[in-house]
Amino acid sequence: MDLRLGGKTVLVTASSSGIGRATAELFIKEGCKVAICSHNRENLIKAAEDIKLLYNVEPLWEVCDINKPKDIENMIHYVQNHFGDIDILVNNCGGPVPGFFEDIYDEDWENAFEQVLMSTIRFTRHALPGMKSKNWGRIINITSLSVKQPVDNLILSNSLRSAVTGFAKTLSNQVGKFNITVNNVAPGYTLTPRIHELAEIRAKLAETTPGKILDSMANDVPVKRLAQPEEIASMIVYLASDQAGYINGQTIAVDGGVIKSTY
Repeated sequence: MDLRLGGKTVLVTASSSGIGRATAELFIKEGCKVAICSHNRENLIKAAEDIKLLYNVEPLWEVCDINKPKDIENMIHYVQNHFGDIDILVNNCGGPVPGFFEDIYDEDWENAFEQVLMSTIRFTRHALPGMKSKNWGRIINITSLSVKQPVDNLILSNSLRSAVTGFAKTLSNQVGKFNITVNNVAPGYTLTPRIHELAEIRAKLAETTPGKILDSMANDVPVKRLAQPEEIASMIVYLASDQAGYINGQTIAVDGGVIKSTY
């Protein structure tokens, strides 16, 4: 399928690894002008170099701590100065610290609020005027299966990512008339650095190995395996296309069927 995305300007946040990086790579393969960012300069440079080797195209990159409003503003301006206004914004972030309710302090809640919800709001606020001026835009937020089925030991992610879905649904009702869609992609268990981190934590609690935890996660999924980042990225790229222009205000799970609800 020709998604007709060539020449579009794309910003994928927190994209030096995992789903963010896989998404940036797929947009590059579609012929888009892609910008990536991360708070870790070393990882970001490595990602940019690897992508250039694979596709002979170096993404625009800049260090950006998404918890800092000024960094977000600077990142948006950096992309605009090089590529023009952003057509497609993919809001991604790492997961907040795991823990049960009694393990989490006010500082953890505040950090998660900035990392998950406010970063999405701030990037969107800065990108939206350019989309309105073009009468076209796509905002896609990467959330988690936890917005439909909470995950044990992830109370911060369960809470704040659900807030993103409420924000996205509300915004989608306001900006649809400008040919701008706002959707969420909710990944299931995906082979990223985050899932390995969670497996190590769960392995310590259960006095077992991370490998056995990953095997147990896979066994809980109807398709009996964990996702590859590229499988999540494929849905994100499709939602950015004109073919998906009538999908708006939705949260789409890409989870291998692990979510047990019917909606």
